[in-house]
Amino acid sequence: MRLSALLGDAAAIAADATVTGFAIDHRKVAPGNLFGAFEGLRVNGEDYIDAAVEAGAVAVVARPGAHVEGAVHVADDNPREAFARLAARFYAPFPATAVAVTGTNGKTSTVEMTRQLWRMAGEHAASIGTLGVTTADERVVTGLTTPDVVTFLSNVAGLAREGVTHLAFEASSHGLSQYRTEGLPVRAAAFTNLGRDHLDYHGDMAAYFTAKLRLFAQVLSDDGSAVVWADDPQSERVIDIARERGNRVVTVGEHGDDLRLIERVPTLLGQGLVIRAGGVDHRVQLPLIGGYQAANALIAAGLVIATGGDVATTIAGLARLQPVRGRLERAAITASGAPVYVDYAHTPDAIEAACAALRPHVAGRLILVVGAGGDRDRGKREPMGQVAAAAADVVIVTDDNPRSEDPAAIRAELLEGAPGAREIGDRRAAIAAALREAAAGDIVLIAGKGHEQGQIVGDLVLPFDDVAVAREMAA
Repeated sequence: MRLSALLGDAAAIAADATVTGFAIDHRKVAPGNLFGAFEGLRVNGEDYIDAAVEAGAVAVVARPGAHVEGAVHVADDNPREAFARLAARFYAPFPATAVAVTGTNGKTSTVEMTRQLWRMAGEHAASIGTLGVTTADERVVTGLTTPDVVTFLSNVAGLAREGVTHLAFEASSHGLSQYRTEGLPVRAAAFTNLGRDHLDYHGDMAAYFTAKLRLFAQVLSDDGSAVVWADDPQSERVIDIARERGNRVVTVGEHGDDLRLIERVPTLLGQGLVIRAGGVDHRVQLPLIGGYQAANALIAAGLVIATGGDVATTIAGLARLQPVRGRLERAAITASGAPVYVDYAHTPDAIEAACAALRPHVAGRLILVVGAGGDRDRGKREPMGQVAAAAADVVIVTDDNPRSEDPAAIRAELLEGAPGAREIGDRRAAIAAALREAAAGDIVLIAGKGHEQGQIVGDLVLPFDDVAVAREMAA
């Protein structure tokens, strides 16, 4: 694509330049690239404009006051948004049907369940999020809930070239505030819930929620649908924004109008659901435990139906959903017969929900292994401890991903909320202790890291998989 075609008249002076790609890291700039120079939390991309031009950048997207020589300066007061818009134009076409999911908890499960329901209906579908890029054939780990806009758009375009027609992706608060998913037409957007998380980045809950609301206020297509979990206290705000824009609103949950959860009965390995849609009651056995798994499944069904899926077929498909990696995943059964579950829960709300999901299946004690990540929102640690102490019978506080912080100091902040908890810093030893203690009728929940394959200590990522460790200890 010619730069003049990409930019219009503003690029007339460089109409002979051929655009070869986009980059936001000056070290990855190749000849013919457009370079995005943005101010970040730790690094200002404007400091590397000269290096990018020297590496062959033909244009630089930056704020109007930035100094650009030797390349076309695409000046914009919001350079991230402008860069994303241009990148989308370059990388298109994309899958014809794309949906996005935001919220504090449930994004990963919801996008993966949406992919599975589409696949059951015969569609060539994929999902992008914390688990990576997932298709029917393979999973490619990306390491971020919402990757940078260049990686995201190039991946999405690649999926389209491979024949993927339906895409579900996670829209994190970071990704939305940094315009990482702009330019891709979004036919439906879903809101799961709002709880405390990422205040180290956003500052307060108002800013955090505002970032998530961008999905409905600006990213969702004008003719798109908003799928909302109606049982969350913040759902009305999402619904108001969607209605103000003229979007179709699909509400799900006990208070939902479109997919109303009439009944939920826990069973040994799942739950029986009665879902009312269009005045008809549908009974289905969901092979996943926990109220929040039912919520994720209903939101996924809402997304599929909002984008043209048959109601009865979609609801029936819930009975065939497979567990999502690291989301209430049953990892092992101890020699005493106690099931061991691994979950990604790392916020007060998520820990409470995971414990509540398991509680109906506990005949004895619920044993919880929990920690908190370093270099993240410190304010949630004591509340995490409080929730853990209230929701579990035995709490073992251990290390999560301490990163650059003192692990003992992180544990101490959790223990402020759970003074009766046991402290075992070494995560492997903590898991081993929990499994040794578990008796028949007990359940062990290992919370915090879920699907992760490593533990971040300082600048090192040490191999660590909660599921693998639990299986090793249970053997």
